[in-house]
Amino acid sequence: MTSSPTAPVPEGAELLRLDHQVCFSLHAASRAFGGVYRDALKDLGLTYPQYLVMLVLWEDGPRPVKAIGERLRLDSGTLSPLLKRLEAAGLVRRERSEADERSVTVQLTDAGAELRERAVCVPLRIIEASGLTVEEARALQGLLGRLTAALDEAH
Repeated sequence: MTSSPTAPVPEGAELLRLDHQVCFSLHAASRAFGGVYRDALKDLGLTYPQYLVMLVLWEDGPRPVKAIGERLRLDSGTLSPLLKRLEAAGLVRRERSEADERSVTVQLTDAGAELRERAVCVPLRIIEASGLTVEEARALQGLLGRLTAALDEAH
């Protein structure tokens, strides 16, 4: 007897039940994460999207705005105000490329680089709040990565 790797698909009206919608489960989890991140980032003076920008810069170093947007899946209309606020807070500096006036590179200031040390506790607080083990969180991350890739392919 072989077992199927996937659960049976509900039929008819069952398909339209809210609790059968993966998208709603992701939405609800995202909103719950937002609340936990809001608390965890308050002491750093960052919003969640600003934190994501800082993570990219801490990991990758100076980057063109376009590359940051691609990595975070954010358009320039969303990213530009975030960068302005981070610059006003003294955490990043934006500079136009001399070679290409259309390209703007973002880099950390000393204060932005130093903030990394205070941010180290954030992922640990999130894991703790999630109720997942580190292994479970990594497994979930893997599943979400597969899901994202499949959905990207589908459209």
